[in-house]
Amino acid sequence: MEHISVLLHETVDSLCVKEDGIYVDLTLGRGGHTLEILKKLKSGHVYGFDQDQTAIDETKVRLEEYKEKITYIHSNFASFEEELLKLGVTEVDGIMMDLGVSSPQFDDGERGFSYRYDARLDMRMNKESSLSAYEVVNNYSLQELTSIFREYGEEKFAYEIAKKIIKVREVKPIETTFELVDVIKSALPSKVLKKKGHPAKQVFQAIRIEVNDELNVLKIALNKALKVIKVGGRIAVITFHSLEDRIVKRAFKEASSVEATPRNLPILPINQEPDFVLVNKHPIEASEEELEVNSRSSSAKLRVIEKRK
Repeated sequence: MEHISVLLHETVDSLCVKEDGIYVDLTLGRGGHTLEILKKLKSGHVYGFDQDQTAIDETKVRLEEYKEKITYIHSNFASFEEELLKLGVTEVDGIMMDLGVSSPQFDDGERGFSYRYDARLDMRMNKESSLSAYEVVNNYSLQELTSIFREYGEEKFAYEIAKKIIKVREVKPIETTFELVDVIKSALPSKVLKKKGHPAKQVFQAIRIEVNDELNVLKIALNKALKVIKVGGRIAVITFHSLEDRIVKRAFKEASSVEATPRNLPILPINQEPDFVLVNKHPIEASEEELEVNSRSSSAKLRVIEKRK
């Protein structure tokens, strides 16, 4: 299945790409957004980050004609500021993040991301990472499992599912995605199983977030992005669930706000204005046209912020 980049033109257009600009794609994936940025550059350059070496290898082939204008970096984007410093880059004109798991990761059964394919439990975006879904499911305590299902999956039956996992793994380890799906289903009431949507979706999301430390990594990366962006530069972030969107919304709101203004000062002095301004006060969502060809975009939200001083 071909990976279709979500909110492709909305994201690239929001960055206001300059011909000589320096841009960073923190979630390179298969290079869809980066390709559109590269098309707009003359003397500019893109630094593309991904912790999945397979993604980098495939994107190098796809973007071969632009190889002089792009540098690939195999790294978790929480370390992007340090990686750029190694290359002598201290500030950039634009940064983007697409926080969705790419279709090839889901469609590669061996990666263990999806409840639709039977595979060993894995879910590591970086295959070199030591923590996998197998360890989470088979080694975490009842309290730890309940907590991540509730917090990262917003799963109403977190305790019941965690309790059933503990019971099943006492007999033998839960090794595959389908085995885990069966355990989850067995813990849920029949009325829940009849509802629309896959019953394992929220638990699989929670485990994936835990394995890849996604929310902490996002907070770290946002703080660094706000530090390295140039005046006039923009940061664009696409989220796919409420946990991510809440973090981005809060970070952008804090960066673009100042303390309450005294009543006798209706207009802020320039030196008291915030360093950042929200480009869109409400998130940009997929058009009807995009939704028709790419169902993954239904939950996508794009938020953009600009540094103005």
